[in-house]
Amino acid sequence: MSEINTISDYIATFVPEIQSLLNQMRETISKAAPDAEECISYAIPTYKLHGNLVHFAAAKSHIGFYPAPSAILHFTEELAGFKSAKGSVQFPCSQPLPLELITKIVKFRVQENLAKKKK
Repeated sequence: MSEINTISDYIATFVPEIQSLLNQMRETISKAAPDAEECISYAIPTYKLHGNLVHFAAAKSHIGFYPAPSAILHFTEELAGFKSAKGSVQFPCSQPLPLELITKIVKFRVQENLAKKKK
């Protein structure tokens, strides 16, 4: 297996149905955080803007989204329908991704990282 160096490389390793979901995540995050840098970190797609912003990854039956514990806490009510943990949420592959919510979470994280930079 070849080494995964880019988000495109990562997405290409999945079946078309999962690739579609991963591409939706990528596009949504990129639009919500246009100044963020794409990279692979912890072997998964990562966006950085003055530090880690968000990560995402495909699993057997869900797309994992890792926006940091502060974002999970801030959006607790809106994430109530999804399985979540301290810093992650699982979006089932069998359902459409909540792209508006993902956008809001990414923009929240952008503001957090910009505020930390100013300090």
